[in-house]
Amino acid sequence: MDNRIVVVAGPTASGKTRLGIELAQALGGEIVSADSMQIYRRMDIGTAKATKEERAAAVHHMLDVADPAESWSVARYVEEATRCCDDIIARGRLPIVVGGTGLYINALADNTAFITEKADGMLRDRLEKRFDSIGGMAMLKELEAIDPVSAAKLHPNDRKRIVRALEVYSLTGETKTRQNELSKTGEKIINPLFIGITYKDRQRLYDRINLRVDKMLENGLLNEAEAALNRSGVSAFQAIGHKELAGYINGECTLDEAAKRLKMQTRRYAKRQLTWFNKNERIHWLYPDENADIFAAVAALINKFLSEED
Repeated sequence: MDNRIVVVAGPTASGKTRLGIELAQALGGEIVSADSMQIYRRMDIGTAKATKEERAAAVHHMLDVADPAESWSVARYVEEATRCCDDIIARGRLPIVVGGTGLYINALADNTAFITEKADGMLRDRLEKRFDSIGGMAMLKELEAIDPVSAAKLHPNDRKRIVRALEVYSLTGETKTRQNELSKTGEKIINPLFIGITYKDRQRLYDRINLRVDKMLENGLLNEAEAALNRSGVSAFQAIGHKELAGYINGECTLDEAAKRLKMQTRRYAKRQLTWFNKNERIHWLYPDENADIFAAVAALINKFLSEED
């Protein structure tokens, strides 16, 4: 199968997990997760991670590979996921990358290269405190002086990205813009087929999201979120599905209010995912609400892809 992989992308609750398993069973494939939160252990319910039964139905990779206190970069994901794909291909099987984190998917599929940087928590802390002290506009002007391209894309209130851009420059001596340019020089080692799954009727997707949240709460999401909140230094607590319940856990709102907020934030996250994926013109979109036999349509695309000459 040379260097070919299949990517199943789409927003949360669209049906990616089930489709990926069906494809793995039919095509002799193994699943490589592309979800920035599913890499963390002890975060099964809130991240909608494949269940034990689903993992028994198909081999899964890149799940539970990190402790919640760890901070994973996209560069590290690409390194580990590429190793998984290489191993799967070497054993004569088909890698099926399944997930909703567009940055991870694109970086893996395009073999994006990254400038190596040494983490410095103290530096980031200083930059964040400086942002809070002098304000976003002043910090953005500082960034504009060294990286006008990045600065032009950012809003003064975008604390995270302004701080990150300044941090990258301090750690590497290269601007974020230059880093992005260098990242595109990686050698092409993977040949991907992109399959996208979502619902043409957006309300259908939102209904699925609301139902998923209800089921998560029934399955113990509150206990999982409380345990995550009680672990100090848990960077992964910011995952949607946990942080929205913090208000209820801390006695600041009712469970019903927290659940409504969780549903709203998950719907917003799905919209952001779709915005990201819609920029990828390589994706073949399929809609379960328009095609009852979506598996057959996907299988046809994959069989054609696998039979093509390089």
